[in-house]
Amino acid sequence: MTENLNHLGQPVGFPVDNWRARPRPPKSGMSGRYCRVVPIDVQLHAAELHQAYVKNLEHRIWTYLGYGPFDTLEDFKAWMKHYCLGSDPLFHAIIENYSSMALGVASYMRIQPEFGVIEVGHINYSPALQRKRASTEAMFLMMQRVFDELGYRRYEWKCDALNAGSRKAADRLGFTFEGVFRQATIYKERNRDTAWYSVVDTEWPALKNAFQCWLKKENFDSYGRQKQRLSEFQTHR
Repeated sequence: MTENLNHLGQPVGFPVDNWRARPRPPKSGMSGRYCRVVPIDVQLHAAELHQAYVKNLEHRIWTYLGYGPFDTLEDFKAWMKHYCLGSDPLFHAIIENYSSMALGVASYMRIQPEFGVIEVGHINYSPALQRKRASTEAMFLMMQRVFDELGYRRYEWKCDALNAGSRKAADRLGFTFEGVFRQATIYKERNRDTAWYSVVDTEWPALKNAFQCWLKKENFDSYGRQKQRLSEFQTHR
């Protein structure tokens, strides 16, 4: 890494010339081969999402979220109206193209246009979306908007440090682990140490290529099984 020195001979960060604040994410959809990622709508998506979520009988998908589970559709709608319709977090429903059903959600959050930093969070995939090509493509589409469309410098992923599934997903998707913030917050009356991950703009071109290669039809056999893992295409780290 090249060392940058100021006039006093002190090491300083590399220059970011002509930087301007980036746009906030628009409230518009993103489309791929296997899914669409669209701004959440209570009337359009609540019933489908709740129906998909209640099939997770043990409520495992809610363990590491600060809310849920929701036993009734009315409770779920009330939570959506209160929490999911703002601009930060900016919630999206993930619509699987094959079924045309809303099967999960994810959001942009902690949006900092002045620094070009944004986080993806509130990710909750129903059993019907987990381990599907659409679930990976949704994350790709959201990352692609952040870097290619909006020109952000940093994309973050944070989770409970004890959430092994989320940490495994972050690693698989190409995020770099940065450390654990101890006793970062409290939720559901328990402590949370928060694990931090990121992708930065200089890593994006290689990671984008990895996603595109993995998502190709040729990478899957007639049973839908992957021939090569996403990690096998990643060269950015």
